[in-house]
Amino acid sequence: MLLENELIKLRAVEPEDLELLYVWENNPELWTVGNTRQPYSFYLLKQYILNSDKDIYETHQLRFIITDKISKKSVGTVDLFDFDIHNSRIALGLFVDAEYQGRGLATAALHLTEEYVFNFLKVNQLYCHIAETNISSRKMFEKENYEVNGKLKNWIKTPEGFDNIIVFQQFKNS
Repeated sequence: MLLENELIKLRAVEPEDLELLYVWENNPELWTVGNTRQPYSFYLLKQYILNSDKDIYETHQLRFIITDKISKKSVGTVDLFDFDIHNSRIALGLFVDAEYQGRGLATAALHLTEEYVFNFLKVNQLYCHIAETNISSRKMFEKENYEVNGKLKNWIKTPEGFDNIIVFQQFKNS
């Protein structure tokens, strides 16, 4: 299975991604959506990359790098995590660098991720938590026919106070 379409390619994390991951993971503006509370060191990220060869069934998580096929640049990440094999569900985190947003790359990555999760892993459910104030992400998941199945009130603390989380779900046979 090739994880690519006309716009992007999803690929495994490579050692060459270390500096870019360091920038993305240490951007305090993104910490509230990623549940990060502190910076990541080069060492820790290097260890993560070195251990990324482990199987998703062992680690219950997987990260892809989103590569723009036109510019050949790494533009974001897809994180699959909290893989629950018994209940056949997996959580999704999708990030596109601000410089590349608004070009349909996130939607393209979402489609490839769905193909991988539903057709290759044979998982029943893909879900994500989106901050209520993240209007662009909410619109994308709504446009892609994800079901809204709950609101977690005051779920994440932000510099402005607390934000609610909207729970989105997509099922294999939807």
